[in-house]
Amino acid sequence: MLWSSPLFWIAFAVFLFWALGAYNRLMRLRSAVVQSFGSFDAHMVRLVALLGEFGAAQTVQRGNLLADAGAQELAALQGAVTQLSASLAVARARPLQGDAVAALTAAREVLRATWATALQKLLADPAQPTALASAADTATVTPGSAPVVLSVWQVRWDEHAVQNEQAIRVFNEAVVQYNSAIAQFPASLLAWVFGFKAARAL
Repeated sequence: MLWSSPLFWIAFAVFLFWALGAYNRLMRLRSAVVQSFGSFDAHMVRLVALLGEFGAAQTVQRGNLLADAGAQELAALQGAVTQLSASLAVARARPLQGDAVAALTAAREVLRATWATALQKLLADPAQPTALASAADTATVTPGSAPVVLSVWQVRWDEHAVQNEQAIRVFNEAVVQYNSAIAQFPASLLAWVFGFKAARAL
């Protein structure tokens, strides 16, 4: 009988060891995706904190000089930050869920566009104090003429953007490796049995 054949048990043992190794590999790759998202999450939390500082500084520095247009830009920026924070919280809990990551990606794009518009508008505002200009140019910058590229806040934003992009590349590489592993036969059979689903890149 088949059950009494040594070849059957040898083949079964080989299959069992392969399945265990393949499962552990899929788990490692999935954990790598989660861990790399944690690094990206930490960078985004710091970016949210930076924007909170920016909003507080604007409120203190401008005071009653805040024009209606500037107030609208700041309100739009705050709304974008709130949206990003909410999307980040959802993706943090489900970094392997494509819809959560897609919503976070969209929120990042909204924030990026809103930030550029808000900073440009505020720097062009005649009521804008010179405090937004970089420290090196404070002596030569007059209110309303500080270029965006010389803004202290823009420099800090760019520093965070570089760190974020690096974290995104690491996350996306982990996603590619994970998705490739669960799509390869016969590991795809294990992925189907244990419910491994493809992740989405940022």
